[in-house]
Amino acid sequence: MISKGSQHSLPKGLTTYDPPMSQSKLAWDRDVMAPMRDGKHLCVDVYRPDSPNKFPALLAIAGHNKELQNPEISNSVPPQPAWSTMWQGGAEAGDSTYLVSRGYVHVIANPRGFGKSEDGGSPHWDLYDLIEWIAVQPWCDGNVGMVGLSAFAMSQWQAALLQPPSLKAIFPYDPNPAYGIIHDRYPGGLLHVMLYLLDGQSVHHGGHGQPGALTPELEELWEVAMNNPDYRMYSWVYNLLTQKGQIHPRLFGHILDVYEKEGSYEESESNFKKIKIPVYTGAGWHTYTYNMHLMGAQNWYTGIDVPKKLLFTGVTHMERPFHAIHDEIVRWYDYWLKGINTGIMEEPRVKIWVQGANQWRTGTDWPLPETQWTKYYLHSWERLRTEPFIEGGQDGYKEPDAFVQMPPTQTREIEKLRYMTDPLPEDTLMVGPITLTFYASIDQDDTNWIVILKDIGPDVSVRSGRAGEFNVPENLPERELTRGWLKASYRALDEKRTKPYRPWHKLTREAQQPVVPGEINEYRVEILSTANLFEKNHRICVEITCLDLPTGTGFGNNTEYIPYHICSSKTVLHKIYHNEQYPSHLLLPIIP
Repeated sequence: MISKGSQHSLPKGLTTYDPPMSQSKLAWDRDVMAPMRDGKHLCVDVYRPDSPNKFPALLAIAGHNKELQNPEISNSVPPQPAWSTMWQGGAEAGDSTYLVSRGYVHVIANPRGFGKSEDGGSPHWDLYDLIEWIAVQPWCDGNVGMVGLSAFAMSQWQAALLQPPSLKAIFPYDPNPAYGIIHDRYPGGLLHVMLYLLDGQSVHHGGHGQPGALTPELEELWEVAMNNPDYRMYSWVYNLLTQKGQIHPRLFGHILDVYEKEGSYEESESNFKKIKIPVYTGAGWHTYTYNMHLMGAQNWYTGIDVPKKLLFTGVTHMERPFHAIHDEIVRWYDYWLKGINTGIMEEPRVKIWVQGANQWRTGTDWPLPETQWTKYYLHSWERLRTEPFIEGGQDGYKEPDAFVQMPPTQTREIEKLRYMTDPLPEDTLMVGPITLTFYASIDQDDTNWIVILKDIGPDVSVRSGRAGEFNVPENLPERELTRGWLKASYRALDEKRTKPYRPWHKLTREAQQPVVPGEINEYRVEILSTANLFEKNHRICVEITCLDLPTGTGFGNNTEYIPYHICSSKTVLHKIYHNEQYPSHLLLPIIP
């Protein structure tokens, strides 16, 4: 039997749409082999209403084991919040019982070479062929959409690029990168370790056989990587490198070559033009920790020119198995696949969950057209002020602020500089992309810049010369909002794509520029978008550091989706300048 209603792990108010149950029984066709044009077969599970009628179908396909997506799992492990030890990120294909109860067939498949799907041949046309196969099945009315998070969302974009005629709309939530291999996945060129955390540490050389031969080009890159002291500092990276791609082949490739290929941005932009069907995309604010979903959603949305919508949900990762926002998914597909006027296309294009205010906000586009881009300047005594430096005045300080960071082989202390406003005189709403422009020197040829934006307070204190009022009070509440990253040697900008509120770094091997020790350079760090209401008497805070660390020992983390970054194996002195010659500032998207 199909359960009534949809549980919500998200704040209420996203939609009032609650389609009634039209089907009461679920039928399940297990391990159906769908034929591809070259004679190979993909293995699918079909969840459908137990009815002789035809229904629209929603396809979910990814390399994640389809056996982890079925209702039997949900019955044994009901949806778990992100802080549960039973949360399992790969259960992302959607809630079959809910979708079927609302009159849809839910098809869950594994791609060629995964699970029970056959291997060999070319998978290029598989998504096209699978969608057209679904469309002519006796339980389908010929209309197909797609559903699912992350890798399941990536498949939706890939299918739309092939333009199968029966695919009428997609809902790629938490999508993978829109630009290149590096840009959306590793902003600023910093290599994070989410893929490593997802698949375990693989510290033993198990039954993988002998390493295969690399191409001459990869062999040369491998030699360089093996001699990189930053990589050798992390024994799991060195272990992975020695096995030459036998384990974590995708991460192995990223470690060897953390660069965009020349022309990759142009290739991505040509793909945008191939999307011809309606798209509803988005991500949660929590995805700033591993970048690609938040970056991908914004870049896909901006790049395509079709009926489209964008949704940003809250700071808590959705429950697993995935069952949230299904009322919005059904509302989208009721409109595009069933022809029901649900009102979804009459609403503003963008929906945003605002932290601090803890409520939804809508917008006509992204970034919000009403944004007032406001500069907050880094000042002495680690202050953050809207007053600009005056040319020829005395308000700037010539000597830089500084911090020294030792490598994690010697310390667990993360050094940083911290700049804060005074307690705000009124509520201040911030929604959109953020940039920190600053001027700095280091005493090595490279470093990581990590920038953290926080909401601090409430704080009604006054700083004065009176005893007890010298400092900002300790132990004020802090809430981290978002971060930005930039490897110092990757500072070269793509001027064509750079906007005042969003620097665009080239990230190609040819564009990399080692830092001259002691030289003052301008750095523009893209801080990933967010939305927050800084309440009256709270402070806006920006921190500059160069290190993040695993939360556990043995390079482990408490959660798989909050990765740390590969950092420098050297002790580095960092100096930050802020005066009329070097007007370092934070650019915030303030909403009146």
